[in-house]
Amino acid sequence: MKNNGRFYTALLSLFIAAAFLPLFSCASSREAARAEEYFSIGMAYFDLGKYAEAERWLSRARAADRTMTASSYNLGRIAFETGRYEEAARHFERVLDRDPDNVMALKAAAFSRIKNGDLAQAEVLYNRVLALVPESADDGFNYALVLYGLNKYNSCEDVLNRYPHALEENSLSLLLLARAQKAQNKIEAADSYAKWLIVHTGTANPQGLFEYAQVLESAGLYVRAIEQYKAAIGALPKDTDELKKSTLRYEQARLYLIADPESADGIKELSTAINEGFSNVAALEYLLLDERISDANRIEIRALIDGIVNKTAAEKTG
Repeated sequence: MKNNGRFYTALLSLFIAAAFLPLFSCASSREAARAEEYFSIGMAYFDLGKYAEAERWLSRARAADRTMTASSYNLGRIAFETGRYEEAARHFERVLDRDPDNVMALKAAAFSRIKNGDLAQAEVLYNRVLALVPESADDGFNYALVLYGLNKYNSCEDVLNRYPHALEENSLSLLLLARAQKAQNKIEAADSYAKWLIVHTGTANPQGLFEYAQVLESAGLYVRAIEQYKAAIGALPKDTDELKKSTLRYEQARLYLIADPESADGIKELSTAINEGFSNVAALEYLLLDERISDANRIEIRALIDGIVNKTAAEKTG
């Protein structure tokens, strides 16, 4: 009974509100009234989270009055909420067929295309959004994200730089900027990662720290790079498909061996990495080719490689 009361209350309010919505253009008075009634019932169900019922009534509203923009838009919202992103995009794009400058529909269609993985179409739509509302930093970020996904790193960087205030405050924007610069091998990436690290206050991001370490190493800032490799190891609670603690520890060990050949830390960290599961013999063989590796460490590395090979052989023979 309580839910029924909520439904009828929501329905009554939407009947009143619907009188002020400019939803109809060329339908007859009878068709318009029927479409308005269907629309109000559909929106009442929508507000209660009953999407199947809402979709049924909104579809009837759109059929009764084909020019009803609000029905198409809300059908898109339902499709999006229920994970049908391709269908959602089509609903929003039907609105755009009738109203090409409808910013809400443009944004919704663009985001639906991101969720659907159609980045090329999302790029087109966000370009139209920013032509209408160029001051929107949030849409600028989404546009830059799409450009990054399309490997258009320079364009991604250019878009983000249009919103300097957002870059000062938004850690996600700073991280995306740093990644775009890193992909272009720009030295500015180091500064962008450093700014990101200052602004970032959420959960530790081991992937970002790892990337920062790589950039610092490329710039020859080995001490700072080792610090970030250590930070990435500490920030990774457990291995993921993208990142493993043993791999991070190997990268740290490798840099120790290259930057400070006299230190015992390199071999120590490398042994720990192998004990934690690192077994990439090809990477270790390649490391042996680096002329900066000392002869003593080269012998130790060769022994570690032999240990991995012998262990793998023993496991295969059972």
